[in-house]
Amino acid sequence: MVHTSTNKKKLVARVRRISGQLSAIERAIESEAGCSQILQQVAAARGAMGGLLEELIEDHLRHHVAHPDLSEDARQGGADELIAIIRRYSK
Repeated sequence: MVHTSTNKKKLVARVRRISGQLSAIERAIESEAGCSQILQQVAAARGAMGGLLEELIEDHLRHHVAHPDLSEDARQGGADELIAIIRRYSK
């Protein structure tokens, strides 16, 4: 995805925040924190992953499906990729 290079810093920062959240969950489990605290951390990490996924899907849609300069074959290929990703995610 060439277009991700334009948002690379922002995307990497999001991934690093998510990584930090996952590390915090691991530490909470290791230290036997309360289950409600761990659940809240997991919910926050899941929300952050969902936000990253939404951003990547939007970028893919704009650059590989809806972009006016694309050929019909390129649009179809982009749509097929997106459908496969959504199907995998929804399982």
